[in-house]
Amino acid sequence: MASHPLALDPRTKLFMLLLANLLLFFHVHTHTEIVLVALTLLPMLPAGRWRMALRLGVTYATLVAVSYLVPVDSPNPWLHLLALLAVGLRMMMPCFITGAYAFSTTRTSEFVCAMRRMHVPETIVIPCMVVIRFFPTIVQDYRQIRAAMALRGVAEGRFALVRHPMQSLEYVLVPLMMNAANVAQDLSVAALTKGLGRPGTHTSLTMIRMRPLDWLTMIVCATPLVLDIIGVL
Repeated sequence: MASHPLALDPRTKLFMLLLANLLLFFHVHTHTEIVLVALTLLPMLPAGRWRMALRLGVTYATLVAVSYLVPVDSPNPWLHLLALLAVGLRMMMPCFITGAYAFSTTRTSEFVCAMRRMHVPETIVIPCMVVIRFFPTIVQDYRQIRAAMALRGVAEGRFALVRHPMQSLEYVLVPLMMNAANVAQDLSVAALTKGLGRPGTHTSLTMIRMRPLDWLTMIVCATPLVLDIIGVL
């Protein structure tokens, strides 16, 4: 069961992730996108992810400002390229925000329980669990590689990877790519060892349930998108 009274059910988080992808699919107006981004940032605050919410909110606001401040009739092609890049990243930010919130505030067991409640086939559940565990493992490997590089005096500093792109490719990306296949294989074996692929009815110690707050969140978040699609906003 959720430890915090304002914690959302994993199915609500998946619904918010679906809405974020629909924003990109329907290409809604910017003001509708801003409202939905604000609504998706709010649940991070009671979850204790206020720093994440602040960073993502500032990043999104910066992208919106850049996309609007660049003059349309500017003769400088680099400004148009900057505006194009800002618009593209801005349109993908809702997916990043909802994904970061969902995966940083939900345990793997809760995702498994939620997908089984939705009667998702095990052939989909197992790869999803591998993906959820894959990225934190890769992040941990990245930190170990950076620590080893700093110990040897290679590409030291926060922006060292930008200043030394060839060293980044050789000492960071290559080991990560070589280790990614082994990590995915090990996680798949671990999932099967725990019985995730076993046929029949599965039991779970994790208990989840939809509460009025979850239904209210889903309705509030879906309303701006629906109103924009039908032409009200």
